This record gives sequence, C-alpha cells and structure tokens, in this order.
Amino acid sequence: MACLMLACGSNSRAPVGERIHYAPSKSAYHIVRKGESLYSIAWLYGYDFQTLARWNGIRPPYTIFVVQRLRVKPPASGPQTAFRQKNERPPPPQPVKPPAGSSARAASDNAASVKPHPQLGQTAAIRFSWPVKGPVIKNFDSINGGKTGIGIGGSSGATVRAAADGKVVYAGSGLVGYGRLIIIKHNKIYLSAYGHNQKILVKEGDWVRRGQAIATMGSSGTNRVMLNFEIRRYGKPVDPVKYMPRR
Repeated sequence: MACLMLACGSNSRAPVGERIHYAPSKSAYHIVRKGESLYSIAWLYGYDFQTLARWNGIRPPYTIFVVQRLRVKPPASGPQTAFRQKNERPPPPQPVKPPAGSSARAASDNAASVKPHPQLGQTAAIRFSWPVKGPVIKNFDSINGGKTGIGIGGSSGATVRAAADGKVVYAGSGLVGYGRLIIIKHNKIYLSAYGHNQKILVKEGDWVRRGQAIATMGSSGTNRVMLNFEIRRYGKPVDPVKYMPRR
C-alpha cells in the first residue's frame, strides 16, 4: 500500500525517448502510466480532453496520477455525467497565466483566423500559420478518420514552429506512430500536434507563441524526414490545410 501511494503521488515524468510506447487499450478503462497526461490519453483514444475529464470527475488543472484508472469509452447507458474514482485525488483549481514578458519570433502575417465557439465564452480568435516551410506530401484522409493529419516535407534539423499561441500539454514519445510528439492546447476547442520530430525544444507546461521554435524536423517514428501535423476540434481530427493561410 505504501508503494502504491508513493507511485500515485509522483508527478515525475520519464525523459523524452525513454517512455514506453503503447497503443490504445480495447478496454473501457485505461491505467495511467508514468509520463502520461490527460491530454495525451484523450489524443490516443480520439476524444476531447474535457470529455474524459467529465467521465472521470476530474477538474482543472486536470491532474492525473500513475496507476489511476480512467474511463476512456462512453458509459453504457444514462447521461454522461461526472463520477469520482476511488483512487482520484484532485487538487483545487489553480489558474495558470502565461509568464510576463515572454516573446517569440513573429510568424506569417497572413495567418488564418478561427473564431471560437461563442457558447464557450472564448473572446480571442486563433490565428494558425504553417509550422514548417515545405510541401504537403501526405494529405488528410477523412475516410480513415484523419488521425494522422497531414505530412509536410522538409530537411532534417529544420525548425518546427508553433502554429498558434497555446500551452504545451504533451511532449514525449509515448504514442505509437508519432515518434517524438508535441501537443499544444490553444483553447477549449482546438489542439494541434507535431510529430516525428528530431529534437523537442519545449517541455510540458510551457506557454508558446505562434511562430516560436518548438522542435526540429526529423524521422522519429517514420521512414523519412517529415512533420506530421494535426489539428483537432473538440478532440476530433480536422483537415489542417483548411485552417492554414494561403502560401
């Protein structure tokens, strides 16, 4: 029991490249592993992180614990209401603000704007820009769910930049098929992901600006140098090209 409590209370994460690679479980529940976050688990199963939080009674800032048991599939019947896991110990809400005076390189002046859903109380539009300079070598596949986004070609070591302002909610190599991956939360609606990186330049919890360097291009998790770029709206993949400015 003492060992279990120690594991549950630990917020330590494995270094990038040392995390265990895994695929989605077929069970309705997922046992939290070291290095995971609610965002990476939601990404893995194709759900909005807020949906997983609601199913499991988890409140902001969405802290989870090693060996915690999370529901990752809709309840069999009844409304999708929040419930409390016995091993959950949610901390009180702690609002987080971007560090004062943070700066980053400006991105494209022609960035596209995405207006947030008015019912969510979002006030600022998101401006997406291309994360790297290079041709689209793999298109969005809506037939197969679009979970791999688009592939953008480029050279090894080229700079990968944040497509929009946001907070890094995952930085690691624990999701099968993505290599070294970064996930950025932009607001309650949108997240973006950057996969197959050679080197990750940010860490989880960092606030980044549109155009800020976050990684270098590589071939981790694939057989050629490319950036796997995704945008998800309410946890569901959308075609990133439709959100990008014209080149």
